[in-house]
Amino acid sequence: MTAVTGRRKPAVGITVGDPAGIGPEIAVKAAADARVTDACEPILYGPHTEDALRSFRPGELSAAAGRAAYDAIVAAVQDAQAGRIAAIATAPINKEAFALADLPWKGHTDLLACLSGVDRAVMMFHAPELRVVLATVHVALRHVPGLITRALMDFTIDLTAAELPRFGYARPRIAVAGLNPHAGEHGVIGGEDDEILRPSVEAARGRGIDASGPWPADTVFGRAARGEFDAVIACYHDQGLIPVKLLAFGRAVNVTLGLPIIRTSVDHGTAFDIAGKGIADPSSLVEAVLLAAKLARTADRP
Repeated sequence: MTAVTGRRKPAVGITVGDPAGIGPEIAVKAAADARVTDACEPILYGPHTEDALRSFRPGELSAAAGRAAYDAIVAAVQDAQAGRIAAIATAPINKEAFALADLPWKGHTDLLACLSGVDRAVMMFHAPELRVVLATVHVALRHVPGLITRALMDFTIDLTAAELPRFGYARPRIAVAGLNPHAGEHGVIGGEDDEILRPSVEAARGRGIDASGPWPADTVFGRAARGEFDAVIACYHDQGLIPVKLLAFGRAVNVTLGLPIIRTSVDHGTAFDIAGKGIADPSSLVEAVLLAAKLARTADRP
């Protein structure tokens, strides 16, 4: 790891992600950004110097790159658990490179849950316009209906309600997006909405949570963006990420809920097509580091 400034502020670890992608470039740029150095002490994890990156060809998948990204994440998590850093912000990894390195995880979220010793973590995208929580993440679309269970939805609603106060929503208004078109039309277009989602919402309301839905997904995100809801729980990856990236690409921050450590990330991938060209935009990683620093300052953590 490399410390970038010695000022006494929350230390935020920045993992560089896949070293064959744009991660090292945006990590170095973000760590040098005046807004970042004013807010925290950024510490880089993983290959990011010219010498260290000679082992990786820009834009080329490799097991070595996947392993290097993994090793950086492990080191940052260990330091966060030991209190040596207050939070982690991650540059993007490549799932294919992880597979080439025989690593079983599909992304940061399940890896971080494993490293942190929690059974399940949840992905939220946070932007000024919209907050979206994903009930399922990196799974094939055909598997989603079978994964949308009452236990999963109860857990996701409860965790969202418990975590959002950290982001300034004391009693968050949570909307659940329907799985099927028109939220199932009362069973005419699929039964999951009435059989699973609606009972989960009603039970959450009985526990004192301000939850509603399931609402038709083609309108609920617009309603949330206009201020009617503080967060929307989406049933699957693209259902939630299309609206948030349409509204706030480059400004949205990926936050992992349910971990004992603070972790934020970018809203984009490794961008192999522009890796090594010096033109990558660090804006999303800057936002991720700033949010991590803000959460670290307000949390009762070292």
